[in-house]
Amino acid sequence: MKFLTLLFLLFQSSWLLAQSPPQTSPKPNIILIMTDDQGWGQTGYYKHPVLKTPNLDAMAANGLRFDRFYAGAPVCSPTRASVLTGRANNRTGVPSHGHALRLQEKTIAHALKKAGYATGHFGKWHLNGLRGPGAPILDEDPYGPKGFGFETWMTVTNFFDLDPLMGSAQGVHQFKGDSSEIIVNQALSFIKKQKDAEKPFLAVIWDGSPHSPFEASEEDIAPFKDLDKNSQKHYAELVAFDRSIGVLRKTLRDLDIADNTMVWFCSDNGGLPKIKPTTVGNLRGNKGTVYEGGLRVPAILEWPAGIKPRITKYPSSTMDIFPTIADLLGLPQDNFLKPVDGESLKALFTKDLKRRENAIPFRYQTKGALVDNNYKLVASNVQKNAFALYDLATDPGETKDISKESTEQFQKMTAHYLKWYQSVEDSIAGKDYPGDFDPDSVPQPKFWTSDKRYQKRFEEWKKYPGFQKIYKETKRRDR
Repeated sequence: MKFLTLLFLLFQSSWLLAQSPPQTSPKPNIILIMTDDQGWGQTGYYKHPVLKTPNLDAMAANGLRFDRFYAGAPVCSPTRASVLTGRANNRTGVPSHGHALRLQEKTIAHALKKAGYATGHFGKWHLNGLRGPGAPILDEDPYGPKGFGFETWMTVTNFFDLDPLMGSAQGVHQFKGDSSEIIVNQALSFIKKQKDAEKPFLAVIWDGSPHSPFEASEEDIAPFKDLDKNSQKHYAELVAFDRSIGVLRKTLRDLDIADNTMVWFCSDNGGLPKIKPTTVGNLRGNKGTVYEGGLRVPAILEWPAGIKPRITKYPSSTMDIFPTIADLLGLPQDNFLKPVDGESLKALFTKDLKRRENAIPFRYQTKGALVDNNYKLVASNVQKNAFALYDLATDPGETKDISKESTEQFQKMTAHYLKWYQSVEDSIAGKDYPGDFDPDSVPQPKFWTSDKRYQKRFEEWKKYPGFQKIYKETKRRDR
């Protein structure tokens, strides 16, 4: 009798389980990491002649390595705007470095906060209209991280180096040590709190390395003594950054959250031209150009629970980050401001895709580009109708203009680009926003030393060693 009772209970349990809805996986944690001026060729896994990046290499071996990943623009602030919004930078009011992101824009932090995520930003911001070496972000600044959905931040206005002076909602903080390690440790403090609270998180870590003026420890400089001074320190900064990646990945494992944490790394634009050896591999151009060397950047997405390790040559960009994460989480479309220029890469997580349906557009100053799978349209001057066409499959160095040979492809892509360009003009005029919009209401770029909100703090901040350094460097640049 006992046996029959037990058999009945087992059958009943199995039936109830079969009727229950399938259990969904917990929401993944999300970490977005971006370096500042790291070129496409500056990783160990691309066999750089002097730079070793063992932690990035390990991350690439355990994740999805993008061999054709593009920054949203060939300079920093515009790319940052594209990450947060999924839109081309000019649409958002950020045509070049130091411009402020418009308050009307909808960001990934806004969306994930509404979806129950804790949101934190650590490091370089450069979307509040201030130029010069990074100064602490003020809590009162409506264009700081708080204004775009971040609940926690330890942030500076622009690039930062050793012993940085940083800002948070609690005030100003003087740190000592390497900037990469400092912001990773700050992010990890945030991450540990969310882990203890059992809350998913978005942690955006935007590094200041390897941007000029190049500062590094003697220990990190030592392997590069045969290089010129700037190149020594530049590469040493990348060594420190790579070491911080190792700390981050190990801590995620120690916290037992690595499997369901998505870590997405990339750089904000192409490499610098005067650093030796080359920063961009065999690509043409550097930071500030719309050739491959100015736009293509190293990128890796590691997520053990959701991605099988491999290499993809599928063309992708920073504009795809927000759409991908929104698609993955099933977020409603009203989290985006339309039009969106990126696309979801969710399908790429489980299989390689042969062809991208939506071309990747770029606009910077008078220049522009359009990547349509292996074809790339380059505009050296849009207003002068100066376009060229390259086949990246056979000519990755963009040495031969084939516009006269492939006239149909050239005409099709040129028409596509000019139509898109006009839609961006509409966005710049504010037509994407509900109600009236005055473009002149957004603050214009200026050096933070000329900002009254900062000037009234100069006397108080003199006690901080980090203030003296950034003040002098800003004044030097603002001549």
